[in-house]
Amino acid sequence: MSAAEGTRRVSDLVAEVLARLGVGHVFGVVGSGNFHVTNALIAAGVPFTAARHEGGAATMADAYARQSGRLGVVTTHQGCGFTNALTGIGEAAKSRTPMLVLTADTQAAAIRSNFRIDQDAAARSVGAVAERLHSPGSAVADTVRAWRTAMRERRTVVFSLPLDVQAAQVTADVWDAALASVAPISEAAPVRPTAEATAQLADELLAAKRPVFVAGRGAKHAGPELRMLAQQVGALVAEGAVVKGLFTDDPANLGISGGFSSPTTAELIAGADLIVGWGCAMNTWTMRHGMLVSADARVVQIDHEDAALGATRPIDLGVLGDTALTAAEVLGVVRERQAEPRVGYRSDEVLDRIRVSSRWADVATPDLSTDSAIDPREISKLVNAALPAERVVSIDSGNFMGYPSQYLDVPDADGFCFTQAFQAIGLGLGTAIGAAIAQPHRLPVLGTGDGGFLMGISELETAVRQRIPLIVLVYNDAAYGAEVHHFRDGDAEVAVDSVVFPDTDIAAIARGFGAEGLTVRTAGDFAAVRAAIAQRAPGEPGVPLVIDAKIASDGGAWWLAEAFKGH
Repeated sequence: MSAAEGTRRVSDLVAEVLARLGVGHVFGVVGSGNFHVTNALIAAGVPFTAARHEGGAATMADAYARQSGRLGVVTTHQGCGFTNALTGIGEAAKSRTPMLVLTADTQAAAIRSNFRIDQDAAARSVGAVAERLHSPGSAVADTVRAWRTAMRERRTVVFSLPLDVQAAQVTADVWDAALASVAPISEAAPVRPTAEATAQLADELLAAKRPVFVAGRGAKHAGPELRMLAQQVGALVAEGAVVKGLFTDDPANLGISGGFSSPTTAELIAGADLIVGWGCAMNTWTMRHGMLVSADARVVQIDHEDAALGATRPIDLGVLGDTALTAAEVLGVVRERQAEPRVGYRSDEVLDRIRVSSRWADVATPDLSTDSAIDPREISKLVNAALPAERVVSIDSGNFMGYPSQYLDVPDADGFCFTQAFQAIGLGLGTAIGAAIAQPHRLPVLGTGDGGFLMGISELETAVRQRIPLIVLVYNDAAYGAEVHHFRDGDAEVAVDSVVFPDTDIAAIARGFGAEGLTVRTAGDFAAVRAAIAQRAPGEPGVPLVIDAKIASDGGAWWLAEAFKGH
């Protein structure tokens, strides 16, 4: 900006700094408080998607960041706009998603404003980091600090922008000097394990007869290194739900470890004499409240954050280090000691069991379908077979959620988006839209229940408006199924009227939004769905398809009892 161009707002400066630092995409609902900064981001070349609710916008930004590796931003109005987004912010914070919440705030003098709340305290209450735009003079430093915290520390940062500071004017000379101070920020160097820790981990792996690797979010980038090390030491590999697809096509892949596990997967993990968690919290969900860890198994954890080691359970060895770098260095040590790969847990018999029964789709189960409702497993299998390989699958929360998580295949870890750290229903549509924008070359798919779909249904209009060819599979049991099955638990006398609803014609509602809506009650109804899916191609814009699957009761999904422990 030259002197002839006069002055601009501090909000413009904040936007320009974020654009230069490399913000990937902005989602939001624009009000008076965030109008100028949002327009400035758009003017600076940052793509913007207008959502219909701040909660949906926050989850879109969360999913976008997870699937793209770039900073996702959600922008909100002060007070009520920010509180509308809090559930999505809480999910992102609990998942350690690098995300920036760019929210307006009331000015210091407006102590009686109806919009005034303690936004910093609200942010901290859900696990986010509170940052603030303090003054025009500190605007660049404040913005860079918020960006660095989000990206370098993998934190969800709430960056509050008081209205009076936003509106302050920046002269041309100050503008030029401020932007000149914004230097490129290099990638942080990965944490290298010590030689002693590397040797100790190699000792553990070579001493084990039945090792199992469990990879979590912190190992999403380490798939190739973990595959090579596992093959060398004879380890089976398993995935935390958040990185489903990391070991796709590996013959020793057990699939998801934890509540979603098939009987074979659970049995083989529980049979391990060494469990190694790579960037994985090894929490109650992933380890089934410890039931997947045998009494005599040794437990090792690798993480790039010291505070994560042993945080959720006792461990025998903690290794501070980047998961990919650690795996590569340990592989070198192991090969020096033993050049030939070990059989270990990868015997022909075990690999054959994995091939034929580690996937739930290969496990024989009774067909619960009736004349008016389809077994949720059967509709999942039908949809999986009809979808193209290039897909990105997102999951909402509810009794149904194990079915799309286990029965819908994905090509790799970028093909699965699981926003379930907070276990909130209603985030599904936002998740699917954010994942679709991050992975535009893939066909987006959402597995959701009727409760969660209806809770977040405003974002169906966003998908229609954005021409996202989203496939929405609604497991419609006309209830909050998790509560029905959990509280009834075989006792038909327990009243569940408060969580049961009249059957809703979700397909008709979807058509009202401009989407295509089809109803499935039996396998015979699926031909129309198959044809509709075939009309949607990965990477091509299109109309969302909502499949209203009237599902038969499963009496409570296999993972439900595990999920409710410890609530």
